[in-house]
Amino acid sequence: MAGHVKPLPVPVILAAVNGDENALAAVVAHYQKYIRALATRPVKDEYGNEYLYVDEDMRLRLETKLIHSIVTSFKVLPV
Repeated sequence: MAGHVKPLPVPVILAAVNGDENALAAVVAHYQKYIRALATRPVKDEYGNEYLYVDEDMRLRLETKLIHSIVTSFKVLPV
């Protein structure tokens, strides 16, 4: 099924919240396509042709904000 993404396992999320570097990398990798899509910008060349490119500064800012949010303010509610 196209477009279906498996959810992150809860232990990975909990480890990321506790600052585990491997878990944080797994979370960032999980959201990599979404982050790249958000950071994609159109640009026109001198001939008026429009291209899409990934704004690397924006991509890095989004990744940093994701990591910062996970480590500092992410709350896991009990079930």
